[in-house]
Amino acid sequence: LEQPDTLQHLGVRDRAMLEMLYACGLRISELLGMKQTDFQPASGFVRIFGKGSKERIVPVGEKAIEWTLYYQEKVRPHLSGKEKSADILFLNAKGKKMSRMGFWKILKRYVEMAGITKDVTPHTFRHSFATHLLEGGADLRVVQELLGHADISTTQIYTHIDREYLKEVHRTFHPRNR
Repeated sequence: LEQPDTLQHLGVRDRAMLEMLYACGLRISELLGMKQTDFQPASGFVRIFGKGSKERIVPVGEKAIEWTLYYQEKVRPHLSGKEKSADILFLNAKGKKMSRMGFWKILKRYVEMAGITKDVTPHTFRHSFATHLLEGGADLRVVQELLGHADISTTQIYTHIDREYLKEVHRTFHPRNR
């Protein structure tokens, strides 16, 4: 999250996008499709249109709000040229809606800069979002709602790491395992 050079316009945009992706557990298509009016910092929520154009309201963390507000106020006006995409929140360097491939290239560069050798994709942020919530004790139904999953079995995919953690706690603290 901290790889983008935030002294540069595109670095600020990239930091805001990465923070938003992780803070809300978004699909890449949801992030890139966000309109400016979908970002509601005063309420602490974003409006997301997921698969099948299903709408959901998702809370946003403080860091994502801070970086996105800074991007909107100080950077976005420099990116939006004559052919601006007035409604799209995150623009590419030419002032148009960013493509999925464009985001992938940006992410790949930051992953390399960070020296990460594991495969990191936009979905990695969504997976981390769900896993961290579940490991922190969040209810599976709440995580399902936040992710916009129609079926809870889809959300249960993210519980595998949580189960490993439960086994470790059991091994460590149960009197019969000492």
